[in-house]
Amino acid sequence: MTDRTRLDGLAAFVTGGGGGIGRGIALRLAEAGANVAILDIFPERAEEAAIRVRERGAKALALPADVMDTDALRAAIAATDAEFGRLDILVNNAGGVSGRPFLQQSERSWRKHIDINLISMLAATHAAAPLMIREGKGGSIINVASIEASRAAPNFAVYAACKAGMLSFTKSMALELSEHKIRVNCIAPDHTVTPGNQGNRAGPVDPATWKQHSPEESDAMNRLIPLLREGVDLECGDAAVFLSSEMASYITGILLPVDGGTHAASGWVRGRNGKWTLNEGLNFGG
Repeated sequence: MTDRTRLDGLAAFVTGGGGGIGRGIALRLAEAGANVAILDIFPERAEEAAIRVRERGAKALALPADVMDTDALRAAIAATDAEFGRLDILVNNAGGVSGRPFLQQSERSWRKHIDINLISMLAATHAAAPLMIREGKGGSIINVASIEASRAAPNFAVYAACKAGMLSFTKSMALELSEHKIRVNCIAPDHTVTPGNQGNRAGPVDPATWKQHSPEESDAMNRLIPLLREGVDLECGDAAVFLSSEMASYITGILLPVDGGTHAASGWVRGRNGKWTLNEGLNFGG
């Protein structure tokens, strides 16, 4: 029986691929046989991830650019096509967020959130989809959203609106591109260990500089997650490989949570006694 998760000879383009979830996706795609172009705002991150891709036996292209520069983004996709002669997989992963009540957030901040999270996805899709259509072999577009795409997010209102827009765009593109055998899906991470949320927001990825959490802090975080641990970037990579592979040949227009069950929990958490509660002050039947 052939391994239907293999991506041998396919070409992928990953935005924000130098660190965190994007890097995990790039590495898993390479392990499955895809050649990978990695775009990242930090050149050293793009190059380091490209080295790791090559170590896995795949070709790699490091592309330092800011996804908010849509001309540079389109040029990077064209460079990927020139290097690999095709484009089969697009991963719109790059994004960013800062927490603040909406009424304290400036219009400049709104627009930056929209540019990095939403406009970059539109521009990359607009540039990449015609290359997939040209080849006539279909393709896979994966948008990295968040579980905030489908729930309230106080203090992250603009970010959540962008992720909800990403989900809506995913569904519309799944229909518009279906005649070309291009499948469009979202993955929705939640608590995932990444350089950014460990304080390593710029420069090389260096776990030695990451925040050290106390046992109490780790316990409090883990009890928010039904599977009792934070996710790792490579698990999002596994989801991306699946959605890019023949195993997902009849799947399009979906939101796939990669969140350890937090979206399903919808506010239910484990109390310190291990029993499920809506919060630590209310214990129903417990």
